[in-house]
Formats: sequence, structure tokens, C-alpha cells
Amino acid sequence: MGKVKITLTKSLIGRLEKQQRTAASLGLRKIGDSTVQPDGPVTDGKIFVIKHLVSVERDAD
Repeated sequence: MGKVKITLTKSLIGRLEKQQRTAASLGLRKIGDSTVQPDGPVTDGKIFVIKHLVSVERDAD
């Protein structure tokens, strides 16, 4: 299973509570924060909720 690097590119200020909680569950708090997560359906669902706030790089494993 591959990995996904997720980077917060936009502010969480004024965003919906669900979007703020989703970002926090991925370990993203400030603009520029990055995290590496396993690639799978759960991670894809979290990315979908905040797709307009993050950039995603998928590892080709």
C-alpha cells in the first residue's frame, strides 16, 4: 500500500467545524504543515472533505 503526503495550503479560519476537525485528525494545524498517511479509502475520504484546502502527492508504491 502506498503513502500520501498531504500539505495544508489554505487557512482553517472560518471553515466549517467538520473541515477543521478533519484537518486536525490528519495532524494539520497551520498553513504549510505536512503529514504522510497510508493511502486507502479512509484517507481518501478525509482528503475529499478538505480537498480545497490541501495539496496531495501520492507515492507510486
